[in-house]
Amino acid sequence: MSFQVEVDSEKCIGCEECVDICPEDVYEMQDEKSVPVNEENCVGCESCLEVCEQDAITITEM
Repeated sequence: MSFQVEVDSEKCIGCEECVDICPEDVYEMQDEKSVPVNEENCVGCESCLEVCEQDAITITEM
């Protein structure tokens, strides 16, 4: 099973919560925004969704 991970850069405030909590290092900060750089590592645990107060992250099961 794989997942598509998207971060809405308009909503992202660069708090780095998703970067810190992701157990699979899916996210990286670029230009003060979170970017899913290792999307293939996502296991769908949704911990990033829980900490993102801006609702900037979308995870879609493929």
